[in-house]
Amino acid sequence: MKLSKQFQRYESEATLFLKDLKQQIPNIEQSQREGRALLWDREPLDLDTQERNKASRVKQQAYVYQNKN
Repeated sequence: MKLSKQFQRYESEATLFLKDLKQQIPNIEQSQREGRALLWDREPLDLDTQERNKASRVKQQAYVYQNKN
């Protein structure tokens, strides 16, 4: 479906805002990538560390707020 020429030139307010922001701060995308890498991109754990983490877990009782008395 092809849109008319009127709608092909339309840019939403959000698009205009992002274009203006990118002009004001040209390195914003790079800083976003660095921030994402800081929080989410991590090295994979080796098998020894995974096994150690699995073995060190403490089993939780079924009813957490009930005493064993």
